[in-house]
Amino acid sequence: MPATPRPSDAHPLPLHAIGCALALSLNLLWPHSASAQTDVAPQVALAPVEVRTPWAPAAVVGGDGRSHLAYELHVSNFYRDTGVLRLRRIAVYADAQSAPLASFEGQALAQIVQAQPADDAASDGVLVAAGMRAIAFVWLTLPAGTAAPHTLRHRLEFVDAKGALQLVDGARVAVDATPPVRLGPPLRAGLWLASEGPGNSRSHHWGSLVAANGQVTIPQRYALDVFGLDDHGRALRNGALDLRKSKREDWIGYGSDVLAVADGVVRDVRDGQPDHSPLEAQPEPESLTAAGLYGNYVVLEIAPQVFVHYAHLQPGSVGVKVGQKVQQGATLGRMGQSGNTNGPHLHIHVSNAATFEGSEGLPFVFERYASPGDWTLTQAIDPASTFSPKREPHRDQMPLDGEVMGF
Repeated sequence: MPATPRPSDAHPLPLHAIGCALALSLNLLWPHSASAQTDVAPQVALAPVEVRTPWAPAAVVGGDGRSHLAYELHVSNFYRDTGVLRLRRIAVYADAQSAPLASFEGQALAQIVQAQPADDAASDGVLVAAGMRAIAFVWLTLPAGTAAPHTLRHRLEFVDAKGALQLVDGARVAVDATPPVRLGPPLRAGLWLASEGPGNSRSHHWGSLVAANGQVTIPQRYALDVFGLDDHGRALRNGALDLRKSKREDWIGYGSDVLAVADGVVRDVRDGQPDHSPLEAQPEPESLTAAGLYGNYVVLEIAPQVFVHYAHLQPGSVGVKVGQKVQQGATLGRMGQSGNTNGPHLHIHVSNAATFEGSEGLPFVFERYASPGDWTLTQAIDPASTFSPKREPHRDQMPLDGEVMGF
């Protein structure tokens, strides 16, 4: 579970921090003349705000059977002399539709903006200081039976320091029509918890922006931390009742074979890094790179600009070399606890580059898995917890945060 630093506040992200993609900079409209205002209601001012989406969303079917879009809105209060703007609402419209596809305000807005404002301020919106930026992590669930839109339009409502309403109406985002990457199982038969997964805007995966070499990216947009479970949904073996005293070998998934999810070519590997003990405090990573975060790892290229990253492997288990061709199902290593992690698990994500920094996370689906439903790590470490024995089949779907996968 590589964790990268998060901005400490919802509004103090400096304007120079983010590279360009889509941009909209809107100045205030001059009000109508006094005579015109007697016949026509005054227009709402357009906010002096820039809205960007650095990476276009692509539709993917989740484990709930619904299609989803995930993307970020970078909202900058452009001018220093504007004063503080309070973002009150974000509405998202599909193509030319007049009714919003989704609307976020109050607590719902606070939950998707990094970082979460104080509870007493959440109902009044999110403060964006002059010359600063807030980032909204937007997760859309499309209506059942509808195709993905071609374009998303956004309406953002702000209140300025004088209490006047200001708007952004536009900020169009093209939806990427590229289908999600299709993968085989990354682990052998068993039950596996997808923790900190897609759809969780507060996860340390999606919420971790990486600034490097003049750009800011989100490599872990759709990443999973995969923990092994027994048939009752427990992550620890019988007898390991005290999590604080547990050993790596007490964890169900530790030492499990990690598999190639598709035919491909190995582009990067590392071995020889030690495993940590469960719950051991981790120092700050030396760098926001694979070497600084992953511990022992394998990066597999499975298509042009499509790379699968496997992290936290057991020392001495990596059995492939750079440049080696592998087939789907081949063993790459074993699940361990090396790198930036406090419990044995497999970190896996798909991106458009072999490096961690400078890459963007891509959506993916597993060809098939069976699931008893959703679960949490809290339940998984509770000896009294148990879940349903049922297994619902899934085909060509992306497991969402908290979903249990059976391969």
